[in-house]
Amino acid sequence: MSSVDIALCLAMDVSASVSFEEFGLMAGGTAAAFRDASVLAAATGGPRRAAAVALLLWSGPGQQDLAIGWTRIADPAGAEALAQAIENAPRLPRPGATALGEGMAAGLATLARCPAEATRYVMDVSGDGRHNQGRDPGPVRDLAVAAGITINGLAILNEEPDLLDHYEAEVIGGPGAFAMECADYIDFADAILRKLRRELGGGSLVV
Repeated sequence: MSSVDIALCLAMDVSASVSFEEFGLMAGGTAAAFRDASVLAAATGGPRRAAAVALLLWSGPGQQDLAIGWTRIADPAGAEALAQAIENAPRLPRPGATALGEGMAAGLATLARCPAEATRYVMDVSGDGRHNQGRDPGPVRDLAVAAGITINGLAILNEEPDLLDHYEAEVIGGPGAFAMECADYIDFADAILRKLRRELGGGSLVV
């Protein structure tokens, strides 16, 4: 895979609090976002005209699965291939605890294995609950920051209305890091669309 402007690992919570219907809304919303012309424009708008994206699913300790390996987006065909892969991705990790730090650590390992050299390395963490098992997320976030990696967050508030505070304090970090919220999984498609525009565009696009 040739060089890209951004390597983006989507790290998605599939713990016990996420029903199969809710997982379908996350996957469907993310697939729809990659079919949006504004997301493709953000992915291909940098000097290298390309992005690399991978999808990691996580739940409890030892339950992380690279559902979609690194995929290059440089044109509509690449974006459509990724969208189809996301729609068809099986939910392989067993539902369990919310091992947020473990999921983040797996995301960092995924970024380290990206076959393309990237100008920016970003992890996009989406979930509906606080860390409750395994290694703490804060120290993992600090490792990412020390390595020049950015972690952004999308907090889904249906289970924990104050979850955004936890993401801001323990999850996000690095150059240009930000956290967003959405009220419920019904709102996920709109939120991930706005988030991907901002992430892929380097924060330069209006959301």
